[in-house]
Amino acid sequence: MIQNRTATVNPLPSSILHNGADVRSQYTRAAAAQVGQFISRKLRSWNRKAETVAQDLTQMQGGH
Repeated sequence: MIQNRTATVNPLPSSILHNGADVRSQYTRAAAAQVGQFISRKLRSWNRKAETVAQDLTQMQGGH
């Protein structure tokens, strides 16, 4: 039996391979936007955790 192996788990559409830089730049912009959203979500999460820790510390030290 012959099995066809793909190089990537999610093969890219052939349009990326055959079209010009405009198509590639669209995919690049979409990927950059996803990275930006991911980072902003992480920062918000860390800020929330930091606020919680700061409140706990002030309560433990007898603060207001």
